[in-house]
Amino acid sequence: MADSKRDYYEVLGVDKNADDETLKKAYRALAKKYHPDANPGDKEAEAKFKEASEAYAVLSDKEKRARYDQFGHAAFDGGAGGGGGFDFTDMDLGDIFGDLFGSFGFGGFGSGSRRRAANNGPMKGANIRTSVRLTFMEAVFGCKKEIELNVKDECKSCKGSGAKAGTTPQTCSTCGGKGQVVRSRNSAFGIMRSVETCPDCRGTGKIIADRCPDCRGTGYITIKKRYSVDFPAGIDNGQAVSLAELGDPGTNGGPRGDVRVEAVVDKHPVFERDGFDIYSLVPISYAVAALGGPVLVDTVDGKVIYDVKAGTQTDTRIRLKGKGVPSWRNKNQRGDHYITLVVKTPDKMSAEAKELLRKFDELTGDSLHAAEKASSGSEPKEKGSRKKKLF
Repeated sequence: MADSKRDYYEVLGVDKNADDETLKKAYRALAKKYHPDANPGDKEAEAKFKEASEAYAVLSDKEKRARYDQFGHAAFDGGAGGGGGFDFTDMDLGDIFGDLFGSFGFGGFGSGSRRRAANNGPMKGANIRTSVRLTFMEAVFGCKKEIELNVKDECKSCKGSGAKAGTTPQTCSTCGGKGQVVRSRNSAFGIMRSVETCPDCRGTGKIIADRCPDCRGTGYITIKKRYSVDFPAGIDNGQAVSLAELGDPGTNGGPRGDVRVEAVVDKHPVFERDGFDIYSLVPISYAVAALGGPVLVDTVDGKVIYDVKAGTQTDTRIRLKGKGVPSWRNKNQRGDHYITLVVKTPDKMSAEAKELLRKFDELTGDSLHAAEKASSGSEPKEKGSRKKKLF
């Protein structure tokens, strides 16, 4: 009975002045929560979904909403001039929910739904993906590479029709050449219709009775093709170059797909790259670090001379402006090259060199004797006596 039903505004959780957008938002939230396919076997959820759908069907229609506001549920039970019987099978739920119901596997809802599967019009062909290995320097300055791919091409025997010579494809009787069929089934909330690809012609709209023996009815054969690929200066590992419309052919007159060629860049023994900047380590002698002087630095442009300042400490970072990777976004821009100066300690020294180094130490602070004195708590021992172990 009408009196046993909850108020439609209460069902949706909105007030009586709610606008269309508020109603739609409230219903969408409830439908997503209580949808039967999201709650399989839950009769209570199914009942709540049907209740919310009924409420929205009335309140979203201006004429029905006016009748409901005046007569209540009786407006649809045959009383108070209501006209009798409520039906919401023509609700356009596809427009309300967008892709929400797509996750439940439904293609469309109601006789008014505008959600439709793709027709058998022109469709772009599939993209072909491949990769090419580049050296570090090839990626920095760009290069040209030749590739060979297996690509589909139109069968010359049937000229792409897929039908044996002397025959032609016939219009599919199942879908009438549309490539789609409409399926209907009853549900807890009315008649639900979905548009699906025709199972007999697989969306082509055509049936091939006698297939071409060369392409086996596909209309295409696979051949090897060679392409020249220009990798721009500055391309990085994982980035790709696109060759427009050189991939697999489209269907029903659609364009070919693209060829996507990914760059796989080898590592360099000296340089490391981060974006358009390059980093490297440059060893320098203790003498150069202390006194200053020129050192040769390897860059992607070749060797350059850098003047080290006197008193340079190890791990000092230097910026070589504009010596990095060219930008593929702007040919007039380049990154920078950052070098880290590392003071190299000699591991093999002659007796004379050692003596000179001791003399140098005495003149610049006597650090050897000072460390020994601090460790022993006494004056330095005579040369040749047993040294106390410091570490």
